[in-house]
Amino acid sequence: MVDPRKTITAEKADLWVRLKPETDVAFVYGVARCLIKNGMVDHKFIGRWTYGFEEFRREALKWSPTRVERYTGVGWETIKKFCEMYWSLKPNLIMVGLGLQKSFCGAEAVRAVSLLPALIGLHRGFYYSNNQGWNLNLKLLTGESLTRKRIHTVSQVSLGKLLEKGEFKFVYIYNMNPAVSLPNQASVRKGLLREDVFVVVHETHWTETAKHADVVLPAPTYLEKEDIVVSYSHPYTRKSLRAIKPLGESKDELWVSKQIAKKLKLKNRWLYENPWKTIEKVLGKNLTEKIRGGKTVKIDVKPKKEYQTPSGKIEFYSRRAKKLGYNPLPIQPKTKRKNWFILLSSSLPTYTHTQFQEVYGFIPPIAHINPKDAEKHGIKNGDILVLSNRLGKIRLKAIITDKVPQGVLWTPKHGLDLNKKPKNLITPDHTQKIGGGPIFNSTLVKIGCGGGDLNP
Repeated sequence: MVDPRKTITAEKADLWVRLKPETDVAFVYGVARCLIKNGMVDHKFIGRWTYGFEEFRREALKWSPTRVERYTGVGWETIKKFCEMYWSLKPNLIMVGLGLQKSFCGAEAVRAVSLLPALIGLHRGFYYSNNQGWNLNLKLLTGESLTRKRIHTVSQVSLGKLLEKGEFKFVYIYNMNPAVSLPNQASVRKGLLREDVFVVVHETHWTETAKHADVVLPAPTYLEKEDIVVSYSHPYTRKSLRAIKPLGESKDELWVSKQIAKKLKLKNRWLYENPWKTIEKVLGKNLTEKIRGGKTVKIDVKPKKEYQTPSGKIEFYSRRAKKLGYNPLPIQPKTKRKNWFILLSSSLPTYTHTQFQEVYGFIPPIAHINPKDAEKHGIKNGDILVLSNRLGKIRLKAIITDKVPQGVLWTPKHGLDLNKKPKNLITPDHTQKIGGGPIFNSTLVKIGCGGGDLNP
């Protein structure tokens, strides 16, 4: 387990590697150096299935044990033990946590980690997302294959600024709770409350976003509608039957979309196509008939030995990255956070994003802090901790624990603080250079103590 925090998984791991946040690329180069220097690489596989290994090798050898330890905080003996296990225990799999990519250098970290399996002779060898692995015509479902026009899309991460500027006069929200989940909440909420912006929220619950709407449309829950759900991980699916008919006036997204199309007098046939016809085009006639008959089916996956790169191989030295003006090799950015704490956030097992708070109660307004940091700042267990940066400030209950290292804080993602302000009030909405992803786990904050125990 590689993680700055002592998570439940870390506690159960045979080997827990605690590295500093945002130093994953340095760790990968350290691992690569150790594997190469100790002859634990599959040169036959590398010669047949990869491109640019020599460039990667030269970079990896620049990362001396001392340099790796200085960046990551991980001792070289631990890295050697990791490499011995990684080389000898095969086949194996690297599970790339989604939180890894949600940082300033997240894209660099993921691309670096994804190269490790090739060193020891494994195709793929890591799991991040199977979204593009299924042999499905997903572009039909997204509408990309139905038009030659350029589809105007914007990043959810930077949506707050666009809303605040009034770039959109009509906003239709479904299947999400942006008035809590998006970064830079001040901009998001100001944008939704603009007089010249009409907001429609299609929801099953009275969420924080619904409270910002001009019109709320009732939506059915998963228990009230039929669906076909493709898993993130396994290739099996079947028809999910509804348990009851939709209650009240609730209507699903397809029905609402068709009504909007009719009101706009749109003539495109595909707008009104029977959903089963569309599913047949995506899954094929054979699988669709089996699903309609109540059977479980297995979706075909694309070959693991097929790589969507210019060379058709695993690219240690990325030609596409070079063409786009990025570094062809993964780079370890230098992080400047002297006198700042880095705030990490991740999910709790009982919640899915902001869902199920009506079942398990509110997402806890807490922050984990290392005992040494707490002592240095005069913070006691249960004190009110004030976290602030240029975007604002939030107040959370301090939990003193060694589950986080020095200089790092952790809070459950999303949710509200002790004053019912969204935690994402202080989360920046900058995007990563590669891929435009979020940097939630690069939130820098100052800390202060805002009072004594919450229950005097």
